[in-house]
Amino acid sequence: VLSIEKAESTSPLPNPVIVSMRSKKAFQLIDLLERDELVESMNSRLRALHWKHSVFRNKKDSRRSVTSPTPYYTFYYDTGFSDEEKVEEQVLRNTVNSEALMTAFHQSQPGNNENKSTELVKEQLWEDHFTEFGRGVHMFRTEKIQRLVAMGIPESLRGELWMTFSDACSELESHQGYYASLVQKSMGHSNLATDEIERDLHRSLPDHPAFQNPTGIAALRRVLTAYAHRNPKIGYCQSMNILTSVLLLYAKEEEAFWLLVAVCERMLPDYFNRRVIGAQVDQSVFEELIRERLPELAEQVLDLSTLSSVSLSWFLTLFLSVLPFQSAVCVVDCFFFQGIKVIFQLGLAVLDANSAQLSACTDDGPALMILTSFLEQVGNTESACVPSTPPAAEENRCSDTDIPTTRHTNITDLINEALGKFRDLTVQQIERLRCLHRVRVLQAHEDTIKDNTLRLVSSDVSISPENLDDLYDLFKTEHFITLYWGDSSSAAAAEAAAWQHTDSGHSFVERLYRLDRPQFKSLFGLLAPWSSGSSQHTDMLANRTFILLDQDRDNLVTFKEFASWLETLYCEDLNEKIRLLYRLHIPPALTESEDEPSLTSPLLSTNRPLYVNKETPVPDSGEEVKDYQEQLKQMLRDLVKEKEKDVDKPLPLMNQREFIQFCKTLYSMFHGEPEENDLFQAIAKVTSLVLQIGEAGHREQTKASEEKAAEPTQASDGALAADDEWMVSYAQILASLLTEQALVNFFEKPADLLAKIAQAKQNQYHQRAGLLTLGGTR
Repeated sequence: VLSIEKAESTSPLPNPVIVSMRSKKAFQLIDLLERDELVESMNSRLRALHWKHSVFRNKKDSRRSVTSPTPYYTFYYDTGFSDEEKVEEQVLRNTVNSEALMTAFHQSQPGNNENKSTELVKEQLWEDHFTEFGRGVHMFRTEKIQRLVAMGIPESLRGELWMTFSDACSELESHQGYYASLVQKSMGHSNLATDEIERDLHRSLPDHPAFQNPTGIAALRRVLTAYAHRNPKIGYCQSMNILTSVLLLYAKEEEAFWLLVAVCERMLPDYFNRRVIGAQVDQSVFEELIRERLPELAEQVLDLSTLSSVSLSWFLTLFLSVLPFQSAVCVVDCFFFQGIKVIFQLGLAVLDANSAQLSACTDDGPALMILTSFLEQVGNTESACVPSTPPAAEENRCSDTDIPTTRHTNITDLINEALGKFRDLTVQQIERLRCLHRVRVLQAHEDTIKDNTLRLVSSDVSISPENLDDLYDLFKTEHFITLYWGDSSSAAAAEAAAWQHTDSGHSFVERLYRLDRPQFKSLFGLLAPWSSGSSQHTDMLANRTFILLDQDRDNLVTFKEFASWLETLYCEDLNEKIRLLYRLHIPPALTESEDEPSLTSPLLSTNRPLYVNKETPVPDSGEEVKDYQEQLKQMLRDLVKEKEKDVDKPLPLMNQREFIQFCKTLYSMFHGEPEENDLFQAIAKVTSLVLQIGEAGHREQTKASEEKAAEPTQASDGALAADDEWMVSYAQILASLLTEQALVNFFEKPADLLAKIAQAKQNQYHQRAGLLTLGGTR
């Protein structure tokens, strides 16, 4: 028995249970009482038996047959398909292999009998070591193991020993059922990571029969998709497919997943992400090691960055992309046993073996050809004499580039030479060099990201490059202040959300630094050009601005969106500034959840319009008031026609509740201004005028509704409301504001962005210092 699981209950098949057998047969039991408890109890016993079998495996069990079929178990059972091909594809996509792919798909090689005898000798040597020093996690690590690993681990033991050396076996045993549940959650979702995975599935070891078969491709898809779901910050990166393919050949599917976790998250930290910082740091470390360990080569090759760039693929793929397959797998054996140190040692040994030819090179091309030719001829004991390219092609290539024919090198000899000649290289030395070079690499990378971001944004905004540069620094600093000194839970959530792999709407540069709501509110208070009176009102405006800028509704604002907002406030004309204020007081920026006392008992009423320094109209002058309103309406219609030329989509109309909020914001903006009294008088007049316009439209609409029962006309910018409600448009408010010169002067007065940025830097510095002081007192 391989697995016992519940299936979907239907009326013909109530409470079914599927029992999958190693012989690829499955039994379905139905109408079981207390099914949940029964399945849980049986699965517990089954896991205990599997664990006991893996720990106390005897010699016969450890030698896996290379011709036996691949057992599997299905964790997803679907009875909804009628098409047999669809059913088969669905089962294949949701079937976890319980054996390594190599057991069913073995790559044929010359001298197969000799290879089998060599494998048997290796197996016997390991069995002798197990007998003397133990097996599994409690096995003693002796000097003999290093020699055995350098010879190449036998295929029947490779997956088991990789799990032991990397300690992935502990993760697997402490997370029973985790991988199966992860596959269930991740399969069927489409996002940026899954698209990239699908693109690379058939590029992973395409010459191996396991990945010319749907079974191998499906297993690779499941492991990569499950890991992308587990770790969205990494998601999927190129070269992960090559490594995972090799893991699946020699380890069970669930074991391959945990081996991938060990490599990406512990053994090669920061390697598998879009910035590959870890790999870049190790390239800088490798350059320094070349200067220290190969001084003669370093003197001849002035630009060592050429050699380090060539070696980047060595580190990212553990030599899998440059060595013949059987030789590269031996390197992976050593990597799981000794970690990244062996990759540095082997890289130095490869350069040392070709130092004479590399010293004579004056260009990058010949150096690359020398190293490529050398690595292609590195074989193992089973295939040391089998070149990866035909002899004729090799001769032609050498004659074309004047590169001497490279001798065949045995991978075991090369590994032993690397471990012997550079045996004094320790993990502690590598970590010390990593710390020295990491800051330099990060700074260079940050400078590149900044240049790319500013180049991307500068074409869309009219802010000067100097100010845009300073704004980027403020934006990034705010991100880090909250991330490291603010609310840790909020910062962690923002950091995780910033790397959601489902986000395909923004480029990597845009996604790198984004602000959540609290972070944006902090910068809003530092950079908004107009004071908003009380802190409560400022916080409300900041919240609405954030909602308005967050167009993709991911609760994050990019630097491009942030810069466009500041451009409107500091660089645009009066119309655009009023337009922004208008949008802040209508949905979606203004939400129904905002509930203020002023809204339940409004200060302004359409039945009692506010007049400031305006004579009370005489009852006999009704005709004059009517003519005035008609002229105002005609002016607004003309203004609407003019604005529609520039604005594709008209703004929604504003109701009374929203207009009251708009007036409150205008009143709060004028506090502390030299012309404060004039501005208050002007806004009072504008408010009174807009209230009259809204009331006139409301009466006309009510009258029209009573006279005829026809459907209401569709509302547009400057038109009457579609229902019987008090409404005004953006064009009406703008036209009213333009009648008061004091307001026009206020909004057209240029704001000094440079001075505001300088002040914001000071305030941000004091804010950070305060947080540090607060942290110290705790």
